[in-house]
Amino acid sequence: MWGLVPLFWPLLKPAGAMEILAHRMVWSLALVVLALLVMRRWAWAGELLRQPRKLALITVAAAVITVNWGVYIWAVNSGHVVEASLGYFINPLVTIAMGVLLLKERLRPVQWAAVAVGFTAVAVLTIGYGRPPWISLCLAFSFATYGLVKKKIGLGGIESLAAETAVQFVPALVYLLWLSAQGRSTFASHGAGHATLLAATGVVTALPLVCFGAAAIRVPLSTLGLLQYLAPVFQFLLGIFYFHEAMPPERWAGFALVWVALALLTGAALRTARAAARALKDRSVVAGSVPSVSATVSAPRNPDGVAAGPDPVDATS
Repeated sequence: MWGLVPLFWPLLKPAGAMEILAHRMVWSLALVVLALLVMRRWAWAGELLRQPRKLALITVAAAVITVNWGVYIWAVNSGHVVEASLGYFINPLVTIAMGVLLLKERLRPVQWAAVAVGFTAVAVLTIGYGRPPWISLCLAFSFATYGLVKKKIGLGGIESLAAETAVQFVPALVYLLWLSAQGRSTFASHGAGHATLLAATGVVTALPLVCFGAAAIRVPLSTLGLLQYLAPVFQFLLGIFYFHEAMPPERWAGFALVWVALALLTGAALRTARAAARALKDRSVVAGSVPSVSATVSAPRNPDGVAAGPDPVDATS
C-alpha cells in the first residue's frame, strides 16, 4: 500500500499539497478515533496527559511527520516520484548515522562501509541533479527523526497516530476553514467524488499503519525490515515506468551505490539474526538436555525432542 500511494495523490488535483495535507490530518484523526471507540482503548490517553515530557515528544513527532507528509505529497504531484523514493532508500543510512551521533551507538565495520557508500551516493546524485537531492534528504531525515522520537514515546501504532493527529487537527482545521472563507477550497466545489477522495486520505494514512502494527507482532523483525524495501522499490518503478521520469546515467550510478549500501546493511542484519537464532537454539538444547522430572512431565516437545518455546527469530526480534 505504501508503495502504491503515488498513484493516489494525483487523483486529488486540483487540490494543492497543503490542502491535501490538511485533509489528511483531519480525516486521519476521525478514522483513528472511530477505531479507538470500537476497540474501547482509551486508558492510554489519561496516562499520556499526565506526562508533559511525552506530550512534548508527541508534538515534536507530529511536527516532523507533518513535514514528511507535506514534502512527499508535493514531490509526487510535482513529478519527483523517483527522488521521493530515494528518500526512503537512504532512510536506513540516515537512521544509523543518527544512532551514532545522537545515541552514541557503535557500528560494525560493514555498517561504517554502508554509511560511507551512502554518502558517496548522495555526492554522485548531487552532481547528477546539479543540486543536492533535497527532497530525498528532507524525507529521509524527517522520517529518521520521527522514528527516533517514536522510540522514546513508546506508544502503540494506533494510539500514537491518534495523539499525533490530535496535535495536527486544530491547525489543519483552521487552515481548511480559512481556505473555504477565501473561496480557494476544492472540497465542496469539485463534486462529491472529489470530496470523497479527500476524505479517503484518512484511510490511505491509517490502513497501512494498522497493517504494519499487526505485522510487527507476527513477523520476524528481519523479514519485516526486508519487506519495508518494497515501498521505495514500487515508488521507484512507478516513477520510471508510469510517470516516465528521466533517469540519466549519473542518477542510475547514484541509485546503484545506494542499493550497494542497503545490500551491505541487509546482509549484516541477516547474519546477526541467524547467529542470534542459533545461539538461542543452542541454549534451548543445552537446557533441554538437563534431566528434570518436572520438565519431562510438563514441557511440550517439538518433533526434534527440544522443549517447545518461542521461535528463535521471533525471540531475537
